[in-house]
Amino acid sequence: MEISEQQLDGAWLVAAAGRIDSNSAAALEVVLPARVQEHDATIMDLSEVAYVSSAGLRVFLKGMKTAKATGHKLVLTGLSSSVHEVFDISGFTAIFTIEPDVAAGLAAVG
Repeated sequence: MEISEQQLDGAWLVAAAGRIDSNSAAALEVVLPARVQEHDATIMDLSEVAYVSSAGLRVFLKGMKTAKATGHKLVLTGLSSSVHEVFDISGFTAIFTIEPDVAAGLAAVG
């Protein structure tokens, strides 16, 4: 998995590419909760992610807990149908704000 980051208008963007599984989730765990804590609004772009395991879900949950504790926003964008299905089955679609793309994510945090 590869992770890239950049400042957007009004939000910090974290983008992942590849698979988020037990082998790669630790790298995302170093980045996501820290960025959520540092920035009022963080957008996690998953448009290039083909697979998310339970280890990846745990990282997203940690990011959301950090957002709630700090009063910040975390929005997920670009979920493929297979990744969205994992979020549906796990009940995470009720926990997260999920938008189709980064532009919609920016509107959601704005």
